[in-house]
Amino acid sequence: MPHPDDRPAPPPADGDAAWSGDARPGDGVRPGDARPGDGVRPGDAFRHESQGVGDPVRTFHPRRAPLGERRTGALERLWPRFGVSVHDPALGLPPTGPDGTLDAVRLFGRSAPLVLEIGSGMGDATAAMAAADPGRDYLAVEAHLPGIANLLVLLDERGLSNVRVAHGDALDLVRRTVAEGSLDAVHVFFPDPWPKARHHKRRIIAPDHVALLRSRLRVGGTLHCATDWAEYAEQMLEVVAADPGLTNPHGGFAPRPDHRPVTKFERRGLDAGRASHDVVATRTR
Repeated sequence: MPHPDDRPAPPPADGDAAWSGDARPGDGVRPGDARPGDGVRPGDAFRHESQGVGDPVRTFHPRRAPLGERRTGALERLWPRFGVSVHDPALGLPPTGPDGTLDAVRLFGRSAPLVLEIGSGMGDATAAMAAADPGRDYLAVEAHLPGIANLLVLLDERGLSNVRVAHGDALDLVRRTVAEGSLDAVHVFFPDPWPKARHHKRRIIAPDHVALLRSRLRVGGTLHCATDWAEYAEQMLEVVAADPGLTNPHGGFAPRPDHRPVTKFERRGLDAGRASHDVVATRTR
C-alpha cells in the first residue's frame, strides 16, 4: 500500500467508491476473458462501486492518478495474462473449483505454496520477493490502479511468472474465495494507518480481520505485518497476541526478515525518522 506521505489527507465518506459484490468469483468467467483495452479505457474499466457487500467498513480508499503511457500500455497488454478482478466479471474473476474457492493451480498454471500480498502498493516489494523466491506463487491484491499497472511493468521487465495481480478489496476476496488452510503466508506491509481515532475501525489489522486471515493460513503458515506508524505497530502486536490460533515466536517485534525488501516508501519514512516495525506470527492451530 502507498506510504502515508503519498496519500491524500481526506478519506472518502462512507458509501463513496468502494467495491462491488454483484458477481461471485468463479461465475463462469476466466482470467483474461476480457481486455481493459477492448472498447473501454483502462482507468474506466477498474471501478469500485459500493454495494454494501462483505465488510461494511472499508480498510482502504482507492485513489485516482494518471497512469502515463507506459503503465497504460502494460495494463492493456498484460492484464489478460496476470490480472483478475475481485468483483468485476468483465475484467476476469479468479478461477474457482467446484466448491467455489480459488483454484490456484488454474490461476498460476502449477501447484506451489501460495502467498497472499494485501496492498502491494507500487509492486516493488512484491516483484523483488517473487524474483528471490521462484518456488512460491504470489497473489498481490491492490485497489490503486497505478500500483497495479506498475507491478505489471515490473513483472514484464523481470520475466516473472509466479505473480498474479488482483484488483479490489482483499478482505472480500479472502472471505468469499480463499479456502481455509490454503495459504502459505499472508503479507500486510505498510497498510493505511488511519491515524485519526474515529477511523481506527478501518484498520485492516483488527481482531476479526486477523481471525479471518489466520483461518486461511495452513498450520505453520505465517502472518507478516509491517508498519512505520508506532501506535499502529503496538496495536498489531496486541491483536496478534490475542488471537488463540497464532503464536509470535519473537515475543514482540521481529527483526526485518531478509526477504522483505525496503521500498522507497519505507526509506522515505526512515529518512523522516519513522522506524519500521515487523510483526510475524505463525498459525499453530
